[in-house]
Amino acid sequence: MSLSFANSIAMQSRARALLPLCVGAGTYLFFLFVGDTLLQDSDSFWQIKIGQWILDHGALPYTDFYSFTRPGESWISTSWLSQVLFAFSYAQWGWAGPVILTATGMALTAAVFVYLLDAQIEAPRAVLFAMLALLLSIHHVLARPHILALPVMVAWVGPLMAAADRRSAPSWYWLPLMALWANLHGGFVLGLALIGPISLEAVEHAEKGQRLKLFMRWVLFGVGALIAACCTPYGWRTLMGATNILSLGELLTLIFEWMPANFATFTGFEGALLGLIALGYYRGLVLSAPRIFLILFLTWSALTHVRNIEAFAFLVPLVLAKPLGEMFPRPPADAAGADRWPARYVTALGALMIVAASWTSTSLYMGHHRFTFTMTQTPVAAVDLLEKLGVQRIFNAYQFGGYLISRDVPVYVDGRAELYGEKFVMDFFKATEGKKPELLPRLLDQYKIDATLLVADAPGPQILDQLKGWKRIYTDDIAVIHVRDNADGAALPSK
Repeated sequence: MSLSFANSIAMQSRARALLPLCVGAGTYLFFLFVGDTLLQDSDSFWQIKIGQWILDHGALPYTDFYSFTRPGESWISTSWLSQVLFAFSYAQWGWAGPVILTATGMALTAAVFVYLLDAQIEAPRAVLFAMLALLLSIHHVLARPHILALPVMVAWVGPLMAAADRRSAPSWYWLPLMALWANLHGGFVLGLALIGPISLEAVEHAEKGQRLKLFMRWVLFGVGALIAACCTPYGWRTLMGATNILSLGELLTLIFEWMPANFATFTGFEGALLGLIALGYYRGLVLSAPRIFLILFLTWSALTHVRNIEAFAFLVPLVLAKPLGEMFPRPPADAAGADRWPARYVTALGALMIVAASWTSTSLYMGHHRFTFTMTQTPVAAVDLLEKLGVQRIFNAYQFGGYLISRDVPVYVDGRAELYGEKFVMDFFKATEGKKPELLPRLLDQYKIDATLLVADAPGPQILDQLKGWKRIYTDDIAVIHVRDNADGAALPSK
């Protein structure tokens, strides 16, 4: 190999580092531009509120102090680090802060994803997979902790698959990633669960005399990962807190992100599944048993809960990267003469220009655009009236809980479903959605409710209109307020 040819290959290899940066910058600018769509989940309110409490007190919550139905109940925050980051960004830049943080999380995810795929497949295909993954995930891109954990998930699984492809064990240097993931979001349990099947991929293709030794190295790595996952302020309780949500049974079918995938109408996820099947048939894609299991597991997870579709979108391509690289080999490198400038300087300069351009674009956009939270989650006028009336116990809609917490109003229920439990929240939904209307008066009396704050187009307000002892005093397009007949302000006219 000539010196010129070797230098050309080295230069191209270094210059390829710009591709993930370009994809990341494009992703960042896209989500910055559509930033208002990231602010449509009321859970963002209480996530920020808890993060601010942690910053103010220099401590972590161990009990609930935001509801009047579960005061003092044991509760831990498995996303405390993300909440602190969101709270800090919000304190600095208002709602622009969480939007920028969310866009950055998605940009890092796309950049790391393309970087990992580029080691196995051609750059255009890596970019195509990134665009498809972003498209499949867009329904769940919200200003919430799971977005900050997404790049860590990709950065964790990628090296594990690379180690399996090399028929070796992963480096212990990757364990801090698991500790970071465990402090950012409870989804780290997925990273622990994937160690087993990925290790089988490595062991299956290792030489027979080395399989037991390699398996034990993976077992030790798994133990190390489990220990790393407990490297949080809550210690081993982090594992318990992260899995509590899975014990909510029937309730999970009512919370949108935990619902099973619905193929009543054609979706991107359905298209991705059909495309994956077509690829296997058309190209005769042959996979090992562990890779098949990984794909089936990720597919099953996405079918069971729509919030797992982003894991399917970003992790399945990593599982398929090596087989696809063998199916579509790279073309030979261009043997053109080497540039006079060392490629690493070009790459560094390009990276600085991309970062500078992204930040300049952010500053210019923020100069004339004010990010605001979606109004359907913020019953501002209704809560102003309730505060004026001085009511103490408000029977609030599930989606209004986060906003009430941000206003320092004690809530009946909010997005922390694992705190309230399956029966409590199911009774609430059945009572307010008209499935068991007889439950509503019992709940109102049991918890000594002074006023209700329910969604305007839900059955609950209509049931209360017919309920003796309750009177509607306020209505707008977002919320409806009912108070007891003898409560202050009961004579106020409806809006």
